[in-house]
Amino acid sequence: MTLHNRQLPKCKLSVLFSVTEVYFCVVELVVKIFWNIFAVCRRAMSCQHSLLFLFLSGFITAITAETCKTDLLEGTSCTLQLPTKYTDTSYEIKWVHLSSDAVVHRKGGTMRKTIPGLIMKEDGSLTFESVSLKNSGKYTYTVFNAEGTQLDAGEKEIKVYEKAPSPTLTMNINCKDGNATLTCDFGDRTDLTVSWYKEDNIIQNENNPNLLLTSAQVQENKPYSCSVSNPVSKEQSDRKRASCFIGTTVKGELGSTTKVVPVPRTFFGFDFWVMVSILASSGALLLLLLCVLIICVCRSCSQSKQQDEKEFRLKNLQAPAPTKTDPNTMESSLQLTT
Repeated sequence: MTLHNRQLPKCKLSVLFSVTEVYFCVVELVVKIFWNIFAVCRRAMSCQHSLLFLFLSGFITAITAETCKTDLLEGTSCTLQLPTKYTDTSYEIKWVHLSSDAVVHRKGGTMRKTIPGLIMKEDGSLTFESVSLKNSGKYTYTVFNAEGTQLDAGEKEIKVYEKAPSPTLTMNINCKDGNATLTCDFGDRTDLTVSWYKEDNIIQNENNPNLLLTSAQVQENKPYSCSVSNPVSKEQSDRKRASCFIGTTVKGELGSTTKVVPVPRTFFGFDFWVMVSILASSGALLLLLLCVLIICVCRSCSQSKQQDEKEFRLKNLQAPAPTKTDPNTMESSLQLTT
């Protein structure tokens, strides 16, 4: 490609030109050059845009033409494909939903009957913009040519499921017997299958929302969890340990709860904690009495000692003073005796 046959401005520079004239001449020259380049690029890009549009159209068609599987998650967009592409507008193509008798019918290139959310493509395939639970069921198709001869017929089936919810695991533990009942709560859904896990190993794979644990299993203190699933989705609960805590409610890691039944323990036929309180009170009372007894004994001993000291002083005061004997008289008495 060549530039437009536009003549570029001729700038005759001379020493007499002023600086302003030179500046405007250069600006005009640059503008003309860019204008010609833009014109050439515009003609070249028109072809490239066409190719790009065709490429994107094919890419989008490939994305939106995803073939419907048998099991579908609610909200999926997909297409029920015909074995052969019937693009001839003279053909008559009819899709019938057997569960609701809804019909999508095209004849002679004109849509005779339609269903909201369902689109018949040019090749006769049936596209769901967003499948819902009511779209589940069997679909029959028939294809006729302009003369009324049947060219094709068949049946397709899809099953639409809701996304599985996150289950809540609860534990009812009988602390007296040591047994536990685990319950996997997922509402009133009937399309879900329950599985039980001990640590990371599956222990029960049946549609049973309750799991019974023996006292030996409870004493292992292993984490348990449950999962609910259908053919298109799966969710698992938090992992919980089966432990016996009297009168407490243990909250899970992500909000689910472990309910513990407060079963009272017994001691000699009476409630355990009542007996503990009685024994503690009795022990405290006995200790108090012992302290009082010791204090009384000490005071009694002290009083007895004081009494003895008092009596001893009185005896010393009441005793007669000893008399002194004259030696001369003593000697006279001895002589008379002899």
